[in-house]
Amino acid sequence: MTSASPLVEGTNVDLLFSEAELDARREHIVEFIESVVEDAGAEGAVLGLSGGIDSTLTAHLAVEALGTEGLHGLLMPSESNPEADKTDAERVAENLGIEYDVIDINPIVDSFVEAAPDYAADDRMALGNVRVRTRGVLNYFIANAESRVVLGTGNRSEAATGYFTKYGDQAVDCNPIGNLYKCQVRQLAREVGVPDDLVTRTPTAGMWEGQTDEEEMGLGYDELDAVLALHVDGPFSKDATVRTLGLPEEAVERVVDLYEKSEHKRSMPPAPDPL
Repeated sequence: MTSASPLVEGTNVDLLFSEAELDARREHIVEFIESVVEDAGAEGAVLGLSGGIDSTLTAHLAVEALGTEGLHGLLMPSESNPEADKTDAERVAENLGIEYDVIDINPIVDSFVEAAPDYAADDRMALGNVRVRTRGVLNYFIANAESRVVLGTGNRSEAATGYFTKYGDQAVDCNPIGNLYKCQVRQLAREVGVPDDLVTRTPTAGMWEGQTDEEEMGLGYDELDAVLALHVDGPFSKDATVRTLGLPEEAVERVVDLYEKSEHKRSMPPAPDPL
């Protein structure tokens, strides 16, 4: 197990689990995956594999829950993904011994671009979201054909800040690691035997070339987790959070802004109240 250490240098904020807590959380997630598949009357699960820590941890836990035959991995690279992503994802699938397919999504994305007005392709965010939503459609295509459920890879940090594509990477049947902050994802990944180079790999959603999670959010995951735990999810005021973490006030305000502006992503689409 990874030894506990302060989450943010110079503070005593620590969100890591004790050994007993880590074992309990692992067992809880495995049982959750089992129950989701069983309750759906499904034959297993489909999971998009990126080579990143979230999908890799989810894959390990899914194999614990369902066995190797119970998980079908999908690798869906595009021109925005470096070759290393595909290599890492294939390594994960092969190490776990699961069936996997590689589907190049470039032709599918190109068909959307060709069908849309010319200006649409000039919007980097819009095009990146098309890539993510294309992967979601393929996940469900395979899942429906094989009577499986779709496992998501979203964590608690991403959910709180809206760092996901609506009807894209969160078009899923469940998020097994959705109750873990990013630092806890890393801790549990090491516990289940994920190689350290994947644990420490720079997180990216693969929306466009060179895109990284932390650059887009404007702060690192360690700082993000701490602000979420103390201020957004916890009882600390903004001033107390700033003093405790030693972060600029702007960093705390940035997290709060991300949380508030992404509320719509965590709710069902609204409808008028009945008359």
